[in-house]
Amino acid sequence: MSETGYLRFFPYDRPYENQREAMDRIHNALTRGQNVLFEGACGTGKTLSSLVPALEVAREQDKTVVITTNVHQQMRQFVAEARAITREEQIRAVVFKGKSSMCHIDVGYEECQALRDNTRALVDAERDRAQLERRQRELLAESQDGDGAAADARSAVMDELENIEERLDDLEEQNVCDYYRNNLTVDTDDFFAWLFEDVRTPDEIYEYADRQELCGYELLKEGIEGVDLVVCNYHHLLDSTIREQFFRWLGRDPEDVIAVFDEAHNVEDAAREHATRTCSERTFDSALDELADTDDPRADDAANVLSAFHRALVETYEDSFGFGEREQISENWEDVPIENDDRKDDLTLEFLQRYSGRGISEDLEAAMQLGQELDKEYEEAYREGETATRTECQTLQAAAFVSAWMNEGSKEGLYPVVSVTRDAGTDEVYGRAELYTCLPRQVTGRLFEEVHATVLMSATIQPFEVTENVLGLEDAVTMAYGLGFPEENRRTYAVETPPLFSSDRDDPVVQNEVTETIHDAVRMTPGNTLAFFPNYGEASRYADRIAGRSDRSVYVDEPGQSVEDLRQQFIGDDDAVLCTSLWGTLAEGVSFDGDDAHTVLVVGVPYPHLDDRAEAVQEAYDAAFDGTDTGWRYAVEIPTVRKTRQALGRVIRSPEEVGVRALLDRRYSRRAKSELGKYSVNGIFPHEEREELIDIEPDKLKFAMRNFYGDHDAYDGEPPAP
Repeated sequence: MSETGYLRFFPYDRPYENQREAMDRIHNALTRGQNVLFEGACGTGKTLSSLVPALEVAREQDKTVVITTNVHQQMRQFVAEARAITREEQIRAVVFKGKSSMCHIDVGYEECQALRDNTRALVDAERDRAQLERRQRELLAESQDGDGAAADARSAVMDELENIEERLDDLEEQNVCDYYRNNLTVDTDDFFAWLFEDVRTPDEIYEYADRQELCGYELLKEGIEGVDLVVCNYHHLLDSTIREQFFRWLGRDPEDVIAVFDEAHNVEDAAREHATRTCSERTFDSALDELADTDDPRADDAANVLSAFHRALVETYEDSFGFGEREQISENWEDVPIENDDRKDDLTLEFLQRYSGRGISEDLEAAMQLGQELDKEYEEAYREGETATRTECQTLQAAAFVSAWMNEGSKEGLYPVVSVTRDAGTDEVYGRAELYTCLPRQVTGRLFEEVHATVLMSATIQPFEVTENVLGLEDAVTMAYGLGFPEENRRTYAVETPPLFSSDRDDPVVQNEVTETIHDAVRMTPGNTLAFFPNYGEASRYADRIAGRSDRSVYVDEPGQSVEDLRQQFIGDDDAVLCTSLWGTLAEGVSFDGDDAHTVLVVGVPYPHLDDRAEAVQEAYDAAFDGTDTGWRYAVEIPTVRKTRQALGRVIRSPEEVGVRALLDRRYSRRAKSELGKYSVNGIFPHEEREELIDIEPDKLKFAMRNFYGDHDAYDGEPPAP
């Protein structure tokens, strides 16, 4: 293809091996409006393979490309690639983040809306006054020349001016945003010229706008109409309400958008999270207080239904506590089982038993109507400057949730949940109700139908048919490219240590063998070693055991710790071990390039905690896809192996790098498949990756690693004794 085709957007000398083929196939698919599932290992150049043909199709067919991720490091990578593209071919690109991260005065969405409306009204009134003042001066000059009609007209203008002054007196007492006021009153051409000179990050936009005392977020909304490329977060596309507004700001209908999802293996969980609805006990408390303060006749009916649901919520979680369990509730949300196989859930049954009145639907309708009116009153009070903050109507939120609970709670794929937590400040235990969404395709299916085409790319998106089913894709074009780096520079071992079943993890014999194998791997590594475990508890356990046997520095990743600070400490070391959870941040989206780490160990199979939610997702998949084992495969096995594959991808990030990737658990071994049966996970890996796995006994790993690194002259001096 000539430079007038998609390669005009390719910013480097030549594509990687396989990258040109991937771009050809993606270009053809997007031209036809098809969805693409694209798996590519590190070095495939997935971002440019997707972005370059997408920009070409967008240029050909007058579309806008939206590329989105939920990983901060990938957002930075997108910005770097977009900047490189602009050096070759002029494109207008913006990077978009949520309002909360770009607001200079730190107000919520509703407050911001009211401030903007007030500010716009004030500026409009000031402009009207300026126009009227100019007109009255003109008429004054004409009347002084003896024009009687001009004198009459001037009198009418003066009356209008008096009215405007009174209105301005009222408006100036209301809450306004000075930053947004400057947007409306000063010349912003310099901002937009600066914005499109390059690809600006949200932080750069915030800082520039702050210096000029402008609202960068609102200017960005003004400036994105008709751009070629937008980089944004998942929620701009997965939240239907935000998506509708977002496309409106773009000046595009959905069919005019090409959506590219990075780290697309995360879309399933992200869609589920965006669709799930919750309502806390404290929201009900506030709603009832709100209703007690109003003399509206509908307040009694509204309080009747909301108080019944509130009492049912409290009674449901209190009844679930066994002896001493209430005292054990932590500051983390913990689920209370309420689902029943043969009848409604416990919360609904308790609510129906406690409610009495003219009818739940009628009382909820009264609550919704009253809530909507109260919400308007709160907005007006904020606009008028009567309150310093914009009050959220708790009655409206509570009524909307109870309506959804009663009307939608039994729909396919929705799972009712009650959770409890402890307030760290008051030591109070309180609860919340939640409608948990089990089937993400209820969110993503509609999105994929609306937009022109999509590319979902990831290093771990296979099996393709599972992704298609789970997300509601139809007839997607699929492609997969493995590691294109020299095979002789890496080894991938399935080490036959004992399976780390949860029931065996406390076995001293198992712990000793696993510890000995980890110690051997660390000792034979010429540099840093990454070690991933099924959870933080296991990571901490083995970190202590390794520290007791090794003279190397041992770093432990713990919840709440700064991941970037820990990463910097680790890569600043020469011969260190970093122990972390496979479900933590370091398992994906974070690279350990060059000498940052040479060996990565995955210890155990990281099955998620199989709670009632996980069971509900499995049952929903079984029902949706007509298979008794489908739920386990879709919801547990495949996501677990994807986590493992993501962790393995943290090292070997370039053709020159040399490293070892080792899976420590017999369940990964090909030899153990027949013996372990359904417990084996070897067959879940893609064929090409299974072929690279070398089965090895634990006591042979140290010899294999010593020989491998020795053959690559990776040791500074003599190789360590095996």
